[in-house]
Amino acid sequence: MLIFFIVAIFVLGYACIALEAFTKVNKAAVALLMCVLCWTVYCLMPGHDLSSLQEGLGETAETLFFLMGAMTIVEIVDANGGFNFVRDTMKTRSKRKLMWRVAFMTFFLSAILDNLTTSIVMIMVLRKLIQDPKERLIYASLVIIAANSGGAFSPIGDVTTIMLWIKGMVSTQGVLTELFIPSLVSMIVPTLLLSLSLKGKFDKAQNLQVTDISNFTKRQRQTVFCFGVGGLVFVPIFKTITHLPPYMGILLVLGLLWTITEIFNRQYEESDPMAKRVTHLLTKIDMGTILFFLGILMAVLCLKQVGVLNAMGDGLNTAFNGNSYLITGIIGILSSIVDNVPLVAACMNMYDVVPETIYAVDGEFWQLLAYCAGVGGSMLIIGSAAGVVVMGLEKITFGWYMKRISWIVFVGYVSGILVYWLEKQLLF
Repeated sequence: MLIFFIVAIFVLGYACIALEAFTKVNKAAVALLMCVLCWTVYCLMPGHDLSSLQEGLGETAETLFFLMGAMTIVEIVDANGGFNFVRDTMKTRSKRKLMWRVAFMTFFLSAILDNLTTSIVMIMVLRKLIQDPKERLIYASLVIIAANSGGAFSPIGDVTTIMLWIKGMVSTQGVLTELFIPSLVSMIVPTLLLSLSLKGKFDKAQNLQVTDISNFTKRQRQTVFCFGVGGLVFVPIFKTITHLPPYMGILLVLGLLWTITEIFNRQYEESDPMAKRVTHLLTKIDMGTILFFLGILMAVLCLKQVGVLNAMGDGLNTAFNGNSYLITGIIGILSSIVDNVPLVAACMNMYDVVPETIYAVDGEFWQLLAYCAGVGGSMLIIGSAAGVVVMGLEKITFGWYMKRISWIVFVGYVSGILVYWLEKQLLF
C-alpha cells in the first residue's frame, strides 16, 4: 500500500511539472516536494534502509557538481569571448542553413564533450546568432535532439553509455561502428522535418550582431576557449588516468580556467572590475535547474529502492518474450518520462553478460539499450539532462515542446532503430 502512495506522489508531482505553464508553480519546487514526500513515505515502510539514500545522494551530488562546474566553465568561456569564432563559423542569414549547421555541430560536439555540456555551449552560441528568444525555440529544441543523438554513439557522450561502457557491456569500437549511423539518422530525420517549416532569412541588424564585449585580445580569447573546451575534452582522459570521478576533473579545469582569467583580467581597468570575474559569473548559474535535477534524481532513486523500476523491467521481459527491439524500444520511450539512468541501471542488474547471445559484450540488447535510452530521452523535454538544462535556459514549456517537437523526435527515434536492424541484417 505504501509503495502505491510513493508511485502516486511521483505521478502527481510529474503531472504538476508537466503542467507548470498552467499551475505557475516552479518545477524545482515541485521536484523537491516530490522527493521529500516519496522518501518520507518510504521511511514508514517496515525494514526500510536509509543507507541507500545516503549513497544515492553521494552519486547525485557528483552529477550536480559536474553540472555546476560545466555550466560555470561555459559561462567563463562565453563571457570572455571564447565562443566568438564558433559563432562566426556558423553564422548565416539563412534560417535553414543555420539549422543544419547547428544540428551537425551539436551532434559531433556531443560525442566529444557530452550531451549536457554541448547543450549549454550551443545555447550560448545561439544567443549570439539569434537575438529573438521566440525564434530560438525551434533551434534550442534541435540542440536537445542532436545532443542526445550524438551522445548515444560515443562511450563518453551520455551517462547511460558511460555506465554500459565502464561495466564492459559495450566497447568503444562497438558503439562507434554500429551506433553511429542509427544515431546520425535519428538526428537528420528531425532536422529535415523541422527545416521544412522554416523559410526566409534573419534580419541582419537583429540576428547577426558581431560586437565583441570582451576586452581580451584574440589570442587571449582563443586561450580561454582552448583551456575551457579542451579541458572538458580532457575530463574523461583524466578519469582514465587517475580513476577519480568525473567531477574532480571538472573542478580541476574550473580551477585552472579561473586562474587564467584572473591573470588576464589584471591587465584591464574596467568601470566594473567584477563584470567578468568568476565570482560574479557564479551568480548566473541557474540554481533552479540544479535543484530540479536534485529533486528528480532523488525521487526516481526512491522508486528504484522500492523495486518499482525492477518490476517494470521484469514485466517488459515477460510481456515481450525477450524481444530486445521491443523491450529497449519501450525503455527508450519510458526514459523520456523517467530518468534514463536508473532505467538503464535496472536493466544492467537484470541481465548478465552472456557470450554468443544478444547479451554478449557489444550484443544487440546492450547496443540498443545505449541508443534507445539516449535518443529516447528527447521525446519529452524533461526526459534528459540536456532537455532540462535547455528548458531552464530558454524557458521552453513542457506543453509547447510536446505539441511541436515530440512526434518529430519519435519519427527519428524509430528510423534509427530500423537502420540498426538493417545494419545487423546486412553488415554485422
